[in-house]
Amino acid sequence: MTTEGVDIDKRRFLTQAAVVIGAIGTGAATAPFISSMKPSAKAEALGAPVEVDISKIEPGQLIRVLWRGKPVWILNRTPNSLAILPTLDDQLRDPRSKESEQPKAMTNEFRSIKPEIFVAVGICTHLGCSPVYRPEVAPADLGPDWKGGFFCPCHGSRFDLAGRVYKAVPAPTNLVIPPYHFVGDTRIVIGMSGGEE
Repeated sequence: MTTEGVDIDKRRFLTQAAVVIGAIGTGAATAPFISSMKPSAKAEALGAPVEVDISKIEPGQLIRVLWRGKPVWILNRTPNSLAILPTLDDQLRDPRSKESEQPKAMTNEFRSIKPEIFVAVGICTHLGCSPVYRPEVAPADLGPDWKGGFFCPCHGSRFDLAGRVYKAVPAPTNLVIPPYHFVGDTRIVIGMSGGEE
């Protein structure tokens, strides 16, 4: 093979230019496929942690927020409701929350980081209904032994104000406690633990 009359530098330049243009073309062609694998902004938002200001929650008040498409309750428990919790242990299926889903830091009698602030996923562990917050003591429809808590109207499951399930109801476990942590005294981030585990 003779190389007379062939400009080697020009050939090298054209070869390199073709490689660069080919790489750019390949990148342009694959970019839509790669970006289609990325979750949508809506999907990212559903899984993202949620920050909540709890400074205006009155004692006894419950607020609801959405995290991962699920209702999450934040309840400011009163000193009276906290005092009642230990008296219910003999009526509960899992009073120490040994068989329930919660971060390690919340495996205590209050199932919370701070006793007065209770955070739970508001979905019954039986078939996924949303229990109703019933803080009143001994209402006529729930009987004289009711000390306040959450009642599931779908199948009658009952939970105390720490989300612990009563015995002899359809729900098999306590309400789920999501990972969360405090940012200062008045803000909670739901969906991310703060190293309390």
